[in-house]
Amino acid sequence: MSESALSYVETASLTTKTVHDADSHVMELPTKIVDYFEQSYLDDFAKYANKAITVTKDLDAAVTKHDDPDFRADDEAQLLLRKNHLALGSFRNEDRPQCLDLLGFTSQLVFTTAALGNYGLDDSQPVLAGHAARAHNRMNADFCSVDKRLLATGYIPLSDINAAPAIAKEAIELGCKGLIIPSKCPDTHSPTRTGFDPIWALAQEAGIPILFHVGGETKMPAAYTENGLAKVKDFHGGDENFTGLSFMSIPLAVWQTMAAFVFDGVLSRFPNLMFGAIELGAGWLPSWMQFLDSGFEAFRKGEERLQKLNDLPSDIVKQQFRVTPYSHEPTGWIMQNTSPDMLLFSSDFPHVEGGRNPLKRFEDNMADITDEEKRKFYRDNFISLMGNGLDRSLHDHPGTT
Repeated sequence: MSESALSYVETASLTTKTVHDADSHVMELPTKIVDYFEQSYLDDFAKYANKAITVTKDLDAAVTKHDDPDFRADDEAQLLLRKNHLALGSFRNEDRPQCLDLLGFTSQLVFTTAALGNYGLDDSQPVLAGHAARAHNRMNADFCSVDKRLLATGYIPLSDINAAPAIAKEAIELGCKGLIIPSKCPDTHSPTRTGFDPIWALAQEAGIPILFHVGGETKMPAAYTENGLAKVKDFHGGDENFTGLSFMSIPLAVWQTMAAFVFDGVLSRFPNLMFGAIELGAGWLPSWMQFLDSGFEAFRKGEERLQKLNDLPSDIVKQQFRVTPYSHEPTGWIMQNTSPDMLLFSSDFPHVEGGRNPLKRFEDNMADITDEEKRKFYRDNFISLMGNGLDRSLHDHPGTT
């Protein structure tokens, strides 16, 4: 077989042929969600859909290219070179199975692009936020319905305590394999409020994880850009995404929110519930785990909630928390300073941030890691995160033993 006919995973010469992708995206067209929105709320929502980010210049031209035979003839050769709406299977779900075949990934968690922050509705308009989440969940489940290797994620706003459990239940019934919650704390209550316990119970019973994803975090205050210097554009050429400075704020919310889930006993009360932090980096993980234990040691004598924890905080998160490092981070060092059971491979396909060869970048950053630890990174840790959300037939890549 020629190299061009091999999958991306096979050409990487990994020690394992089973590679689960913990972060991929659908590049839904800006108004696609309207097709899934309840009619009675559509007029109120339309102005938000029209403001959805597109991240692709000349979007109409990019979409039209997918009907051009000459363009499609290069699908394989351009697999990881075409990004955003130009990429194979980025918005047409009928093309995504071929994309997975060429990539060679055994499964992909699939996240939205335009609705990562639920259109900014969670705190300002909680009722509309709930309907936007439901529409998103229908849309993503529909996109992933063409192939069991595509694992849909459903979004659960936490601004309305009473509405959230029903949205979670519906997402699970739609076939979503993971439930996304924002890492940003709601304006009026903690994400660990006991009124949300039905959500954690539903997810634990279904055997699927609770997920955080970049886009739902607290943003760096805009005042930091008022520095008297020239404005800095992001890698898309605009200012709607991350720059070197605003990148610094990405893990702050999940650092605080996940600590609350540990200290308020949610993980101890639901010991089989898994959590994942996706596209939020992992360089912060070693310090955070040390800080958790420091806080625990400093305050446990005076706090009954800490005395009820079923283990040391760092040991709790080793068991129930999984994190995707960025491919440019020192993955091997992070693993050595946390646990080989915590980190996950992710491609961020088809976003620009994922780069042209994430497997090589991760391999270069794991030079001192054993083959067994790499197997955990590419395979085992994803299986433990996903639980029943990953069909047992997908644990290993077809043809492997």
